[in-house]
Amino acid sequence: MKYIVIALVVLLAFAIFRHYRQSSHLKVLNQDDFINRKAQIIDVREPQEFENGHILGARNIPMTQMKQRLVEIRPDKPVYLYCQGSSRSSRAANVLRKKGYTDISLLKGGFKKWTGKIKYK
Repeated sequence: MKYIVIALVVLLAFAIFRHYRQSSHLKVLNQDDFINRKAQIIDVREPQEFENGHILGARNIPMTQMKQRLVEIRPDKPVYLYCQGSSRSSRAANVLRKKGYTDISLLKGGFKKWTGKIKYK
């Protein structure tokens, strides 16, 4: 029982650490702030998810292909990321940050919370 409690405390501490580390270098934007003509809007979901509906103006660079397709994302322009919820876009933001990208934002709630214009492929 003692080891279970210790393991839970360690997991909780790790989750809190990750949250604060991530929030220190990422901006989370609401839907109104996410619309920005100067930003690169990147949908990090898989192609079939993208084809079933995506934010107007977004490009599809799946999280699974992010490292191989970094040349498609300009480091000198803001990068706005979204996925279905927020886990894949958070991981993609960490990849970009490690490669030197500095202006990275995530869509609060992801695509599932989006109520704006949607394009279907």
